[in-house]
Amino acid sequence: MNAHSPTDLRYATDGPYANLRLWVSLLAATMLAAGMWSIVVVMPKVQADFGVARAAASMPYTVSMIGFAGGAMILGRWADRAGIVIPLACSALMLASGFVVASLAPGIEVFTAAHLLIGLGSAVGFGPLIADISHWFVKRLGLAVVVVASGNYVGGAIWPLVINQTVPAFGWRHTYLVIGLFVGAIVLPLSLALRRRPAEHALAAATAANAAAQANLGISTRALMNLLSIAGVACCVAMSMPQVHIVAYCSDLGYGVARGAEMLSLMLFLGIFSRVASGYVADRIGGSKTLLIGSVMQGVALLLYLFFNGLTSLYIVSGIFGLFQGGIVPMYAVICRELLPPREAGARIGVLVTATIVGMAFGGYFSGLIFDWTGSYRMAFFNGVLWNAINVTIVGWLVWKQGRQGRVAGATA
Repeated sequence: MNAHSPTDLRYATDGPYANLRLWVSLLAATMLAAGMWSIVVVMPKVQADFGVARAAASMPYTVSMIGFAGGAMILGRWADRAGIVIPLACSALMLASGFVVASLAPGIEVFTAAHLLIGLGSAVGFGPLIADISHWFVKRLGLAVVVVASGNYVGGAIWPLVINQTVPAFGWRHTYLVIGLFVGAIVLPLSLALRRRPAEHALAAATAANAAAQANLGISTRALMNLLSIAGVACCVAMSMPQVHIVAYCSDLGYGVARGAEMLSLMLFLGIFSRVASGYVADRIGGSKTLLIGSVMQGVALLLYLFFNGLTSLYIVSGIFGLFQGGIVPMYAVICRELLPPREAGARIGVLVTATIVGMAFGGYFSGLIFDWTGSYRMAFFNGVLWNAINVTIVGWLVWKQGRQGRVAGATA
């Protein structure tokens, strides 16, 4: 029987193979997440070893996010055309190479440049894998997207704790070397498990449904992508302040790097639950409304950082932040799959992921600059609140537009 036949229930959307593919994708995403979170933990050590300012020590993170953004678009478009296998295998090799080069770097310049490769290697673990899994689910599309997207947070909960233990014992250089080799050895074989392509009839049905939904919304593809991209930048400038600088913030307050790493892990661990919950909610009320809820709550959490900086209160606020913001970024992918052509999912989601990464990269670096200018992170948190307000305004308008068009369509039916 043809594997792509609509009568082959093993490979149907929401079927047994789809669920297996979901968990393989989650594992691959978790492994590749090492490329995003490692520098956040070793930043104070790198700054001390190379004798540079906080902004310069933040630059490797920014460069890795640039690589991540470029990889999301390029490798996402490649996955649309050729499937996910080769892009995923290439990502494993690039990430491993980047970590090895960084571990041998004689100065901050080479260390920073190596993070471009690390970022490129990490990219497939988010946008392209999300786009790929979205073709295998219809009834549980939102949940499938957030499960794969949670790999970034599962990795974020695990990798900082691992690195926090290995760096004092073996140094950040040996830690980087082992991470690169380990992740490459795990992800390369996993890529072979994702060789099957989605059924043609499933893509055709999704294309028709999305075209109808976009026509009802009354916004062109370009306008919708522009709005979502601006919103993605804004929300992630806000999100980057706690995620990128919480370790350095705790170090500056005298609580130590280890406490900051624990807060980061707590933030990302609780973000997993937020992401999964947002998937359930999105399957019931839609991606736009779910995104609006998460964006408003992220703004509330950022405001709390302005009023509380005790050790216990920072643990609590970081946990709240993780619970509030975890589901935000995956909702851009859900909205994309609800309203835009599925055959372009990798490229479209890649663009939106790039927008969020631009926000994270700019926000991470700009927060470091604000610290250098003011000697405090207080204004950096306030800057995040302002950017979050821009995001809430755009997403709120989109929700209003969908509701208005739905009421008009209902009245004329």
